[in-house]
Amino acid sequence: MIISFRHKGLKLYYDSGNASKLQPKHVAKIRLILTRLDACRSHEEMQVPGYDLHKLSGNLKDFWSVKVNGNYRIIFSFEGENVCNVDYLDYH
Repeated sequence: MIISFRHKGLKLYYDSGNASKLQPKHVAKIRLILTRLDACRSHEEMQVPGYDLHKLSGNLKDFWSVKVNGNYRIIFSFEGENVCNVDYLDYH
């Protein structure tokens, strides 16, 4: 279950379906990723072809990343079995 967001646009979309703060071409994949994140209890459940799941390092060492499109990623961490700190960014 997702318990917190860093990105206000993702939170708005998750809460109300309003995608106005997200890139329109990414919305369909973001919907799939958020749905899966909301249902998962561990990072292994995000191991889906095309998501390119990987653990981050450095300042983001507690985060996992999945690919949205191009350089855009959704990153997240876990508190127990809950997903938290969900963010949407271009990190390359």
